[in-house]
This record gives sequence, C-alpha cells and structure tokens, in this order.
Amino acid sequence: MIQTNSRVKPLILGFIVFIFSFNAQAQINVVTTTGMIADLAKNIGGQYVEVNPLMGTGVDPHLYKATQGDLRRLTKADIIFYNGLHLEGKMQDVFTKLSRKKAVFAVGDQISQHDLLEHGKHPDPHIWFDLKLWHQAGQRVLEVYQSIDPEHKTYYQSQADKYFAEMNALNQWIIEQVKTIPKKQRVLITAHDAFGYFGKAYGIKVMGLQGVSTAAEFGLQDIKKLKDVIIQNGVKAVFVETSVSPRFIQSLVAGVKAEGHQIKIGGELYSDAMGLTGTPTGNYFGMVKHNVETIVQALKN
Repeated sequence: MIQTNSRVKPLILGFIVFIFSFNAQAQINVVTTTGMIADLAKNIGGQYVEVNPLMGTGVDPHLYKATQGDLRRLTKADIIFYNGLHLEGKMQDVFTKLSRKKAVFAVGDQISQHDLLEHGKHPDPHIWFDLKLWHQAGQRVLEVYQSIDPEHKTYYQSQADKYFAEMNALNQWIIEQVKTIPKKQRVLITAHDAFGYFGKAYGIKVMGLQGVSTAAEFGLQDIKKLKDVIIQNGVKAVFVETSVSPRFIQSLVAGVKAEGHQIKIGGELYSDAMGLTGTPTGNYFGMVKHNVETIVQALKN
C-alpha cells in the first residue's frame, strides 16, 4: 500500500483560505509543466478541473525557460503541478516565488528517497518511466485535489482508482513484453540517460550519450564507451528521442558501422515529452506502450 507523504500536509494547510476562494460551479484552473503530469491531473481531476500543460510535444523540459505567456498562465492558475527533482531546472526560481502565494506542488516530492536514482548533484528526475513510481506521483495529485476541494473528495478517489487500475495493468504488460527479449539483448542505448527507472524496473541495461539532463556535455570517450558496449554485446539497435536532436545517435551509428558492426536506429522514443494531442502517443499510457513496443521489436529481432 502506498503511504501518504506527510510533507504535503503542511503545504496544503497553508492554503486553507485558498480552498474557500473556489466558485462551486467553476472548474479548478490547473497548470502543469509536462504533458505526463497533465495526463495525471486531467484523469484524476476529471470534470472538475481544466488542465493546461506549458510544454508540448518535442519540448525538452531540461532546457525550457518560461515565456511571458507562461508566466501569465502560471499567475492565473489555481494549482500548479511540476515534476521537480530538477527536471525543470531553469524554472525553479519561478516556482519558488509563486509558492509563497499560490498552490504549487512538485509531484516528485512524493517519491521516497530510497526509490530515487542518484546522479551526481540531483536525483534522476525521469520517474514516469517506472509505473509504480508514477503511481506515487498520481497519489500526490489526488491528495492535493481532495484537500483543496474536499466537496468532491469521493469523485477524485473514484477517478484515481480507475486510472491506477489501468496503470497497474499496463505495468504487468510491460513486464511480460520485456521477457520476450533475450537477456543478452536487453541493452537500451539512447541520446540521453532518460530511461534509468525503466531499466531498473523492468530488467534492461540502459545507457545514454548524455547524462540524465540534456544540458550535460559528452565527449569522444563517451562515444567510444558506447561503441564498445554495442560491439561486445552484439546490440542490434539504438534509439533516438523525440525531444532530443538525433544527430548524436546518428554519429554513433556511423562510428559503429565503420568498425564493421551492423547496427540500426530502432525507432523513435518519447522520453521527456508525449506525442501530439489526439494521437495514440498523445497520452501517458499510449506513450509508454509505444516506447515498449518500439524497444521490444528492435531489440529481440
């Protein structure tokens, strides 16, 4: 059973006055950073919320800076959800200032320190790739809604229960799909190290040209290290990401082929952003399913 994070309670109690500011007929204006958080907020909030993400498809949250339009939307929001764990590193000052007068919550704060992957100064922020961890992030969203809008507490719980049930089913499906890849071939190489939680949860070795942030630099030694891993393990495919330039992976593929090893780009993965709204990958479950199908098909064949 997931434990409620006590850190959320003092923050919510600080917004008691805020609770009474809602018009009973109005939707709660929720602004999120990423599409993955927006998906949580929409599905759990249902008919009582209007959710607007700042970052669309193909947007890299590591490098994103708030525009004047974003600042206006954030100022008008009733609730702001962001990932935290330094994912939106260039926006942290904005969130800190807004939190002094507005309901601002980092869904990553729900995750136990024990479950986080440490990478230097900051933990790996890509928690949505382990569905059990993302369940905890969803629990944070549920707690906020129920505390700020207690009149609809039962409704939010019902919405969350349906969403979490689908999440649990998808988690089991991922486990079964990964089992179809021969163990030696379970090596996932991408542009940046966004799939660490995915690898830990589902038994895949994960490596990226860049670190957990696309702001990190890499050099010839990093490329050589990956080339060696590819050749030693007989890796058949590497992957590009929708929110990261493909040229680095393309250069890696060219270098590996130059040494006589056959390798291909196995497909495009959604890492830090989902697909276009209205498409199969424009929601969280669809994005995850696309990634798993792409990875499995490329690595097992």
